[in-house]
Amino acid sequence: MRPLSPDPVAVADRSPYLVQERGELSCAVTDALRSGGLPRWAPGAVLEADVWGEDLQLALYLLYELPYRGFDGVDDAREWDPELLRLRQAMEARFLEALRTELFDAPRTVEDAFAPLLVEPVDLSGSLSHHLETEGQLWQLREYAALRSLYHLKEADPHAWVIPRLTGRAKAAMVAIEYDEFGAGHADRIHAQLFADLMTDLGLDPTYGRYLDQAPAPLLAGVNLMSLFGLHRALRGALVGHFACVEVTSSPGSRRLAKAMRRCGAGSAAEHFYAEHVEADAVHEQVVRHEVIGGLLVDEPGLEEDIAFGCAATVRLEDRLASHIREAWDHERSALRTPLHQP
Repeated sequence: MRPLSPDPVAVADRSPYLVQERGELSCAVTDALRSGGLPRWAPGAVLEADVWGEDLQLALYLLYELPYRGFDGVDDAREWDPELLRLRQAMEARFLEALRTELFDAPRTVEDAFAPLLVEPVDLSGSLSHHLETEGQLWQLREYAALRSLYHLKEADPHAWVIPRLTGRAKAAMVAIEYDEFGAGHADRIHAQLFADLMTDLGLDPTYGRYLDQAPAPLLAGVNLMSLFGLHRALRGALVGHFACVEVTSSPGSRRLAKAMRRCGAGSAAEHFYAEHVEADAVHEQVVRHEVIGGLLVDEPGLEEDIAFGCAATVRLEDRLASHIREAWDHERSALRTPLHQP
């Protein structure tokens, strides 16, 4: 497919644009950011909102984006605006409460949380990556990449926040993994850049935040989870659990997705992104389990339940997103809020 951008490093560009609101809360955020004024929402709006719905998840995503790239035309100082933070805190509390309620019977130990993830399932019929590998179509691969771009174009950024909150073995191992994620000193090897190259191969726009307006609530919730854990020192154990879950499950899925890209003729860069993760994440899995988690538990054994919770929450939201995507595709519908233009 024809590249959309001649720039070999397409990730480090302008801040994204604000998008259309999806309800009262996201309207309060977008209006405040556009005008420079205070966010205005009705008393009870946060408690009455669907915690898994488009409005609350978009509003939370927009507020979480301020510590990352911000938004075009929005003052960077709004990241610390007390009223925006008050709204964010109220939505975070709902989000975290909903997660803990859903996962009331989830494993409480690291061993119990990760044991099911270390064994490849015999039945892969419900696996999204298996579907893409065996029967996925090019339009589905393009949708999958557009959806995942909200995470992969900031890959490793949310997890970097945990580094100053770790010590000793855990910190050294986490830095080693993140160094690899950030290209080991080479800008063109940063994993976010490799994903931008994948998007170009698929005829997608690799601009950071380009597909936010089309991203459904289940996708936003998964990205918000990383930011929730990353922005709170009190949730550092959950962030490590999230990171470990991603690394443990990445290699088998990436192998299937690399085959899917090859089978559909997506392009060499598209295949390379996932082929790179097959090898890299197989190594990262061992380091994160034995050194990051192992070191953290030596230093702070009381964080074990938080690590297990971070893993369980990641699995739950990934399953919810996969169900959303498969249900749409099984009915020949787009999994995006509006379909992509065909190249």
